[in-house]
Amino acid sequence: MINVTLKDGTVRQYEAGTTAAEVAKSLGAGLYKAACAARLNGQAVDLRTELTEDCRLDILTFDDPDGKHAFWHTAAHVMAQAVKHLFPEAHFGIGPAVENGWYYDIKAGRPLTTGDFEAIEAEMKKIVKADLPLEKRTITAQEGRALFAGQTYKLELLEEYAEKGWTLTVYTQGDFTDLCAGPHLMSTGALKAVKLMKVAAAYWRADATRDSLDRLYGIAFPKAAQLEEYLRLLEEAQKRDHRRLGKELGLFTLLEEGPGFPFFLPKGMILKNTLIDYWREIHHKAGYQEISTPMILSRKLWERSGHWDHYKNNMYTTVIDEEDFAIKPMNCPGGMLVYKTSPRSYRDLPLRMGELGVVHRHELSGALHGLMRVRCFTQDDAHIFMTPEQIKDEIKGVVQLIDQVYSLFGFEYHIELSTMPEDHMGELADWERATDALRGAIEELGRTYEVNEGDGAFYGPKLDFHLVDAIGRTWQCGTIQLDMQLPERFELEYTGEDGQKHRPVMIHRVVFGSIERFIGILIEHFAGAFPVWLAPEQVKVIPISEAHQAYANEIAARLDGQGIRVSADCRSEKMGYKIREAQLQKIPYMLVVGAKEMEDGTVSVRTRKGDNVGTMSLEAFADHIRQQIETRSREL
Repeated sequence: MINVTLKDGTVRQYEAGTTAAEVAKSLGAGLYKAACAARLNGQAVDLRTELTEDCRLDILTFDDPDGKHAFWHTAAHVMAQAVKHLFPEAHFGIGPAVENGWYYDIKAGRPLTTGDFEAIEAEMKKIVKADLPLEKRTITAQEGRALFAGQTYKLELLEEYAEKGWTLTVYTQGDFTDLCAGPHLMSTGALKAVKLMKVAAAYWRADATRDSLDRLYGIAFPKAAQLEEYLRLLEEAQKRDHRRLGKELGLFTLLEEGPGFPFFLPKGMILKNTLIDYWREIHHKAGYQEISTPMILSRKLWERSGHWDHYKNNMYTTVIDEEDFAIKPMNCPGGMLVYKTSPRSYRDLPLRMGELGVVHRHELSGALHGLMRVRCFTQDDAHIFMTPEQIKDEIKGVVQLIDQVYSLFGFEYHIELSTMPEDHMGELADWERATDALRGAIEELGRTYEVNEGDGAFYGPKLDFHLVDAIGRTWQCGTIQLDMQLPERFELEYTGEDGQKHRPVMIHRVVFGSIERFIGILIEHFAGAFPVWLAPEQVKVIPISEAHQAYANEIAARLDGQGIRVSADCRSEKMGYKIREAQLQKIPYMLVVGAKEMEDGTVSVRTRKGDNVGTMSLEAFADHIRQQIETRSREL
C-alpha cells in the first residue's frame, strides 16, 4: 500500500498502481466527472497516471489553471483531428493550450479561413459525441519516423526531441495520433462546448524565412452556458478596448514612427498627471522621499547589478566616448547609487525612496499591445532600505498601500508568492530567508495567497498583486520584491546600534506597475467613463442658442477658477447634438443653459448616463462636484 496525501492534507492508502482517475472516483462521482487532470508532487499529469509510491496528489477540475490547460490541449487535438478529416493532406505544426483556449499551426493545402470554421466545428462535435478515449504511449525515434511519415513539421520536432534525449510520447484518439507530452483528458466527450475564434498567419518556429502556416485559435468549456458567458464577456471587452477608446477620447496614439512608444495627447496627459499627483500625495503621507536617476548609465553599473548577464537581450545599448552604456530597463541600480551618496545609520532606516522613472525594454514587435505591452513606460518604483528586523513591518506597509490604491478604483485582487527561478543570483539560504519573510508578513496580515513556483525575479522572491477588472479579467500590476542580492553587489552599508557596519535589506516595489499599462487597464475597467476626479474633462457647458453663449462662457470661467476641468461648447450645432457628443466623450456632467438659467443664475444638470438631474444654483453644483473630486468618489 502507498500513502496518498490529498489537497486538503488528508492521507489515504491505495494499492501501488492505482491511477489518479481511480483516486478521483474514490473521492466522489461528482469530482471524478469534473476531473480534467491531476497534480502529482507538484507536476501536472494525466488522470491515467499510475501512483507507484507515497505522494501528494491534487485532482484538478476546469477551475484549476492546469486543469484548463489539459482541457484546452485536448480540444486542440480534437480540432486537428477534425481538420485532418476534412483536409487529409494537411501538415501539422504545434498545438498548445494558451491563456484563453488553444491554437494549432496547420498547413492544409490551401489557406484556411473563417469560412471553414462551421465545417471544422461540426466535425469536432462528431468527435466529441463519439467520446473517444485518449491513449498515451512511449515510442522510439524509429517508430516516430514511421508514424509521422510525410509530416514534415512533426518529423523536425521528433528529431529535435530525440537529439536532446527526451522521452518521446504520443497520444491517440480514434484515427488521430499526435506527438505530445500531455497531459490530456481521459476522453473527448468532456468537450461539451467548442468554438473556433480566429485564424492568423504564423511562420513555422517563428522564423520569417520558413513556411507560413495557418494558426487556428479556439476556445472550449465543459458547459454551453460557460461558452455563452465567455463570448458575452469577449464582446464587452471589445467595446472596452483601450486602443479604440484611447483614440476616440483623444488620450493617446500609437504611430509607426515609434512602434511600442506611445504618444500621450493633451487629455491623456491630464489623466496621467492626475494619477501621478495622487501617487505623490499618498507616498508623501507614507514617508517616501522622491528621487530621479539618469536614463542612460554605464555598462559597468549593469554588470554590477547583474542585468548585463541576466537581462541584456531586453536592453537598448549605445556607445558614448567609446564606452558601452545602456538605457535603463529598471530603476533599481540608480537607487543603489543614491543610497551610497551619504553614510547611513540604523537611525535613518527604514529609508523609503520613490521614483517615477521612465524605463525602456526591448519587446518583440509581435508582443506589443496598445498600452498593455510597450517598449517605454513610467514605472512607479520605490526602494525601501531597512534592517532585517524591519522587514515584516515594511512589507505590511506596502501591502496596505497597494490595498488603498486598488480599493480606490474598485478593483478586487489576489496575491501570488513567486519563488526562486532557475536563473537566479545568490545562495539558497538567502532565498529561503527572503521567501519566509514575505510569507510571514502576508500571513500576519491575514491575507490569502497562492504560490507561483519559480517565477521570482532573478535577484529575489516577490509578492505579485493580480487585480480583477469590471468584467472579471486579471492583470498583474503591483509587486513587492525582497532583495538581499543587490545590497551585497553594491556593498551598501549602514552603521548599526553596535557601531559596526551592516548590510541593509532592500524591497523593490511598484503599485501601478507601469503607469501607461495601468491607464490602459483603467480605460477598459471604466469603459472610458472615468470617475469625476480622473476625467480629463469634468464638465461641458452647453448654451441652448447663440444668445446664451456669454452666460455659458461665464459659467465655464467661474468653474475653471475653482480648479474644475471645464469648457463651453459654443459651436453653431443643435443642443441635442452637443449633448450626445459630450456623452460619447464620457464627460461626467453637462450643464445646459438657456434664458431661464440666465435669469435665475442657475444651470440645468445632466450626466453622461443620460440622467436629467434638474436645475440647481452654480454654487450648489460646484460644491457637489468639488466634493466628488476631493473624496475621489467613483459615483456621479
